[in-house]
Amino acid sequence: MEQLAQIVTKTPLLTGASAEQKREEIRAYFHQTFSLYETLFDCLARDQAYYLRAEPLRHPLIFYFGHTAVFFINKLVLGKYIQRRLDERLESMFAIGVDEMSWDDLDSTHYDWPTVAQTRAYRDRVRTQVDELIGSMPLSLPITPDSPAWVVLMGIEHERIHLETSSVIMRMLPLDCLRSHPIWSATCTESGPAPENGLLPVAGETITLGKPDTAASYGWDNEYGRKTVAVQPFRVSRFLVSNGEYLQFVQAGGYRNPEYWTEEGRRWLAFSRAAMPRFWSRRHDEYYQRNLLQEVPLPLDWPAEVNYLEAKAFCNWKAGQTGTHVRLPTEAEWTLLRNRLDADQPDWERAPGNLNLEHHASSCPVDRFAVDGIHDLVGNVWQWTETPVDGFPGFEVHPLYDDFSTPTFDNRHNLIKGGSWISTGNEATRYSRYAFRRHFFQHAGFRYIESDHAEVPVEPVNTYETDDLVAQYLEFHYGSEYFGVANYPVACVQTLLARIPGLNRGKALDLGCSVGRASFELARHFERVDGIDFSARFIQHGFQLKESGQTRFAIPVEGELVEFKETGLAELGYAGLAHKVDFVQGDACNLKPRFSGYDLIFCGNLIDRLYNPALFLGQVHERLNPGGYLVLTSPYTWLEEHTPRAKWLGGVKVNGENFTTLDGLRAVLGERFELAGQEDIPFVIRETRRKFQHTLAEMTLWRLK
Repeated sequence: MEQLAQIVTKTPLLTGASAEQKREEIRAYFHQTFSLYETLFDCLARDQAYYLRAEPLRHPLIFYFGHTAVFFINKLVLGKYIQRRLDERLESMFAIGVDEMSWDDLDSTHYDWPTVAQTRAYRDRVRTQVDELIGSMPLSLPITPDSPAWVVLMGIEHERIHLETSSVIMRMLPLDCLRSHPIWSATCTESGPAPENGLLPVAGETITLGKPDTAASYGWDNEYGRKTVAVQPFRVSRFLVSNGEYLQFVQAGGYRNPEYWTEEGRRWLAFSRAAMPRFWSRRHDEYYQRNLLQEVPLPLDWPAEVNYLEAKAFCNWKAGQTGTHVRLPTEAEWTLLRNRLDADQPDWERAPGNLNLEHHASSCPVDRFAVDGIHDLVGNVWQWTETPVDGFPGFEVHPLYDDFSTPTFDNRHNLIKGGSWISTGNEATRYSRYAFRRHFFQHAGFRYIESDHAEVPVEPVNTYETDDLVAQYLEFHYGSEYFGVANYPVACVQTLLARIPGLNRGKALDLGCSVGRASFELARHFERVDGIDFSARFIQHGFQLKESGQTRFAIPVEGELVEFKETGLAELGYAGLAHKVDFVQGDACNLKPRFSGYDLIFCGNLIDRLYNPALFLGQVHERLNPGGYLVLTSPYTWLEEHTPRAKWLGGVKVNGENFTTLDGLRAVLGERFELAGQEDIPFVIRETRRKFQHTLAEMTLWRLK
């Protein structure tokens, strides 16, 4: 406990009287977070433990050990706060693939993981780099999202998230892979019989969700915005569901009775063959619970740790027992309960629950912390809700981390609220909103409510894309044709195939694929197609089409008026082709080695959006088969917001003479490619019903010598 008391876990305020004092506060918070994260990995008893796949839907722990450090460098490079990478190989390998998304690359054969020593040495270099940046960056108060200090805090809070997610994976490792540690062995030693649960009435109220823009602490994008909700009266369980209470469901055959489970839950049961919670085991008719570093006899008065599907099945079983409407709380209902607590981190003197590493390095009995008769309003374990995560009205992504939330706005990720014993920093604040797939495990449990209404008051996530830029590109790829100009991605593919009649049609790469139309069009003609784009906001729509066959979006008409549109693979003529296409998030200038062996690489309107186009073009030949083709299209709209002027391929004066982009392409590609053709291809982008962009792109076709 003394070790826990020495840990600084509170997120810094964005405000203050002295910028230099704030600089040192951020520096201390950074180093303390970086060191705390490394102490968790000190629990691994040997290097081999870093490479075990304890959870098949996630990377081995070596990825997470490197990932949080790489995150700092990738975001600082993207924001142009630092100019050079430290290790391009590691910064590609450790960059993407954290949440269990279908586009993640979770095949371990694709990775030549570095050693633990190499990864630790890289972390040391990152620590030095970030420390130097903190010491030299411009800093004024309050810190705002466009400040370099905000990006540093983003990296720190991101590492705090993975302090928790990595500890969950460690709970799945064999115990002989782990060892005792002064901090992480400070578990609760108390347990006893499960308390008798009961219900307390909660009056209805109209509340406003969302973190105010003026809030004085760092927040993730999905926390901001405002939504007003009228919450109806309900009755809430006094305690989180304890192991003892959940054991009744297990012993009643809950995992064997499909009537308690949702359709998704039944599919998960068939896949997992679960018979009890993930962290339970049974030997000689005795139940045990796996904690971080030890296994103990099942503590009946500790919270049951389950996924959403299990929590929902319990509620359905409970409803059958009581003849009432029993379910999980919504985010709004949980917030109404949370509002009974005035205190919030970082302002409290002592956490009002088993939270923020202020009490234990484990869960503890569910009857320890009470407010108005309701226990564990915050902490102990995260609490599953009925609410799929979505952005509040006014939601905006941060330009340096556009895929923190948006990939989860899919009706498949439910919110968890309240934090667990290991939730620190932003995770432990009032407004934090984290979400996971419903079959995922965290340090998460649940409480239940009883309602007078059978219907769950949850709005489905609006799966119409309403982001102006993304919706514009969905219309550009999948919408109407205007002024007699053919669909651009389709026209590009048809033109290049007509120009290269003898092209081997084995494997193609659509690089800078945006929302994916050219990838599907290429799949008509190639055996395999990879679509890669830097932005998760764009690529998720190609993925959605691949998985569900449908996508929806709303395009502006005028002012606040929009037109809703939808399309599907079948009506586009791509039925039966989805299995040939894979969508992957990636950086064209820093691709993983496995993306090679292509007969065609198509880059539609990409090169004038790269931060270093010459770097990309100087390496692209390595990814083509002999005789393969690189096809580029671009209107050559060079802008410093995308590409530093010194790295423009053309559109400049050289020795007093005009130097075009085609001149630059010849200079960069001429040694390894020959220009096999060029052609102008027009395109039209709709902005509103009465405003369009009419542009002429040049296609150049380059054959590898």
